[in-house]
Amino acid sequence: MEILIKPTNKTITASQGSTLLEAFLENQIPISYSCLSGRCGTCRCKVIKGTVSGPSAAEGRLAQHGQFVLACQSRIETDSIIEIPEPDEIITHPTKTIKAQVVSYDVLSNDVRRLKLKANKGLDYSPGQFANLSFWKDGGTRSYSMAGVTEDDTLEFHIRLVPNGRVTSKLDDNIKIGDAIKLNGPLGASYLRRKNADPMLCVATGTGLAPIISIVRGALESGMKNRIHVVFGARTEEDLYGLDYLDRLASEYKNFQYKVALDHTKPNSTYFRGLVTDAITTDFPELKNWRIYLAGAPAMVEAASLACTHRGADIEHIYADAFYPSGV
Repeated sequence: MEILIKPTNKTITASQGSTLLEAFLENQIPISYSCLSGRCGTCRCKVIKGTVSGPSAAEGRLAQHGQFVLACQSRIETDSIIEIPEPDEIITHPTKTIKAQVVSYDVLSNDVRRLKLKANKGLDYSPGQFANLSFWKDGGTRSYSMAGVTEDDTLEFHIRLVPNGRVTSKLDDNIKIGDAIKLNGPLGASYLRRKNADPMLCVATGTGLAPIISIVRGALESGMKNRIHVVFGARTEEDLYGLDYLDRLASEYKNFQYKVALDHTKPNSTYFRGLVTDAITTDFPELKNWRIYLAGAPAMVEAASLACTHRGADIEHIYADAFYPSGV
């Protein structure tokens, strides 16, 4: 069977029943991949024409813009036309399981903690990706984004404590310096795209700030000159964290600035009052040719995606790995 690859317009031959990823790799088609098990979403691609069996790789608004599948889990049934995303932005960080030790566990806000780990082996990842952390042998695995860059000596994660949660509600009393934690990663497709000069809008709520900090650092510290804007949303001032670090970045890099949006503000507050989508509406009337990175609750990601596309953003240039609550 023949597969026409967009946007390269290269035609390849693949045997019926083989996975898309196998066909791509056999024919030297550039495609990002990582876990090979359908968990990370990195190898997502779009079916333009033809029949490809496999699980859907998109929900919400993205699913309305075509049939997205995971190349590693999808099998070719007919001649097809497949669109691969950004062939010049390929990453191939093999997912692996490593052990790490707790080097610090700090309070960032009333319900957010910063966990730093020292891994026994190096972990290569792209800014914005995440990993699964297993806190105890009998369970307790949760997904958290790295808040740093791969050049750091430690791995940093921001963890929101969920009231009555089976895992996070126990961390304050049980995490000790030197504890061993198992880590599996990197995972995720919402990583920094480096090979463009487009302005960047990064929107975060809650601990979605972690991957946004990683993306911003990755861009600034590698010398990218793109204009970078961060909108960080929270309910109240007491829920904020990390502003001292954002202040330092803003003072050091002229192409970076940020804004805080709060649901509820105090009298005479200098913060923007409203949702992050309100801030987008107010400050960004035109987002054509921008790169958009979203990190937070699924409802926010959907709403922010809609606000951005209404202002001209290309849905293909909106990147998000939504943070789903782990309350069990």
